[in-house]
Order: sequence, then structure tokens, then C-alpha cells
Amino acid sequence: MVTFHRLSPRPRICVPSWRNFRKVVFQCAVYEAQDVLAEIDDVDLLCPEPRPGFSWRDELQKKLVWVDFTKTLPTLNPGLGTVRLERSYDLFVAFCQNWTDLLVLNAVKGWKERCGISVCWIDEMWADWVPRYKNWIHLIGRFDHVAVTFKGSVGALERALGRPVHWVPHAVDALRFTPWPGPPDRVIDVYSIGRRWDEVHRALRDMAAKDKTFLYVHDTTRLSDSNAPDHREHRDLIASLAKRSRFFLAAPAKMDTLRESGDQSELGSRYYEGTAAGSVLLGRAPVGDSFGELFGWQDAVVEIAPDGTDAAQVVTDLLKQPDRIREIGTRNAREALLRHDWVYRWEKVLAIAGLEPRPALALRKERLFGVGPQQV
Repeated sequence: MVTFHRLSPRPRICVPSWRNFRKVVFQCAVYEAQDVLAEIDDVDLLCPEPRPGFSWRDELQKKLVWVDFTKTLPTLNPGLGTVRLERSYDLFVAFCQNWTDLLVLNAVKGWKERCGISVCWIDEMWADWVPRYKNWIHLIGRFDHVAVTFKGSVGALERALGRPVHWVPHAVDALRFTPWPGPPDRVIDVYSIGRRWDEVHRALRDMAAKDKTFLYVHDTTRLSDSNAPDHREHRDLIASLAKRSRFFLAAPAKMDTLRESGDQSELGSRYYEGTAAGSVLLGRAPVGDSFGELFGWQDAVVEIAPDGTDAAQVVTDLLKQPDRIREIGTRNAREALLRHDWVYRWEKVLAIAGLEPRPALALRKERLFGVGPQQV
């Protein structure tokens, strides 16, 4: 069984989405991106439904794929309702959170034959994975164009595939996260979500324990193990809290498990979310040139030491400068509206595929330009 969300009478883009069965919170941003594309273009969202036994079949396949030297296991349907495309599309876009999403794509039949151009865009792809994970890399090679959000992974994937790979960075639904118009009161002092430096967390928790007026909001469970039944509701909650926070913690992706990333330093989603919400980012910028290219404005990140030794002092000093906090936050929110909404990334994907954008894309860009202050 499969669910089509036909959002246009004449869809020209087919987008498979795993929202009916993969509901882990880190997938929500990808579904948010798909929603934005559906708003700005003529899209069919293709949402397969799981069959009985899917969960254990899916987990088993992901474990065994590493030892399957025949390279056939990655091409099997892990237990979803199979769907064969009945109509033709100009473009097929598989925006995957990571490589395991390519396995469930096996439930969709005929996409190569029915779609004029195909694009695979992978959100989390580390360069260190590419040479080690040869059993599945050929799944990416089926697409006409390949893009990754991590700039440092482009070269490794190009060498493996033998052709160009595009860099299309992460983004955010800036209209959801922006505090404008009518910014709410910043009643939260510091907001921390997802991965964190333990020492920084302890320093801020101690600060809140000593000062009862200081509000530090943070996770008390491992979000990587949690499901979000409704991805829109989850993103709305994060946005609501972020736009009410003076400071928002941000650090390079997987900064607490560098062995998983091969010590590669990249921009994670927190930078985009906190910036779009008009918060002051506290943390560290990633190593490399991607941060300067994407966040190259003053005070894009106010740095604190990962060992937590200066976290309390930096926050205390900034709290004495409300005008500076307001200026940094306003600049961040404005820059996000102009640079980091998903519409700008989809515009690039359409250009890669050679498709002209629909008028709705320009209308969203006009909304982004008009919703915030014209200058800081």
C-alpha cells in the first residue's frame, strides 16, 4: 500500500517520503524540506506504507548489508508496500537523511523509466564513510545527479562515483522559525537541543541552580532514540522555543562523537535553526571554509570553550548588553531569511536538474524578504 499526497493537478516532480514509518526526530527536518518543495512547485509526495514485519526486516537489512559482498541485499525491498509509478514526471528527487533511506527506495518501481531526471540529495554523508561502505555506494550511482549537504564530503563521493557531486547545504523553514513579525518575548535564557558538550551543559545547569531567574531549557532524553508522530508539530515546538530564547547552543555536527565522522567538521542543523529564530548562537564554528561562506557576518557565533570554563562568564557578560543581544539576534534572523530557507536550496536543485522554477518559488522568496526588518 502507498499513499500519494497529490498537491497539484499536474505534478511534474515526484518526491518519495518516509514520513509514514521513519519518525525519528532527526528525520523531521528532511520532511520539513519536502513540505516546502510541495508548497513552491507541482509535487506528488509518494509515501509508502509499512507491511507487517517491516521494522525487524529493515533493521536486519541495515546490519547485513555490510557483509553482503554480492551487493544484492541493498537492492531488496525491506518490507514496504510496493508501488509502481503509473505516470511520468519531469523530476524525481530523493532527499535522504542518510544512506539507509536508499534501501527503502527499493519499494518504488519504475522511477528511472518514468522520470526524466533524477536527483539524490543526502543530508548526512561523511567522507570517511565512502571508501568503507562499498556495498551500497552503487545505489547512489543510479541517479543522474547527486548532492550532499556536507561540503567536505563532495570530493570523496566524486572519486567513488567518477563524476561531479554537488554541494547543497542544509537549511530551515525560515518562515516557521523567524520571530518576525511581532517578535515574542525572550523568556528563555539558553536553549539546548540535541548533541551537546557535557562540560558546557554542567556549567549552564550550575548557573541555573545558583540563579533562580535564569532559565536554561535542555533535553533530558536522547532525542536520537525518540520518535515524533507528527513532524510538523515537532518542528513547530522547536521553533516556538527557539524564537523565545536569547541564546541557542550550536556546535559542529557530531562534535561529541568525532570517531563517527572521521574528525570531519561540518555545519549541523542547529546553526540554521538558532539563526533563523533570531537567537544568539553560542558555541563554535566548524573548521573549514563552509561556515564563512554561509554565515559570514559579524557575531554569527559567539564562541565559548567546549570544556565549559568560560560559558557562564560569556553568558553573564552578554546579559549585561541587551542592545547587543538584540542586534545580533536581529541580524541572524534577517540573514537566515535571505540565505537559509529551504527555498534557496530547492532553487539550486531545480537548476541542477535543468528545470525552470514555478511562480510560487518567487512568491515565497518575496515573503521571506518582506517578513523581517529590511536592515539591521
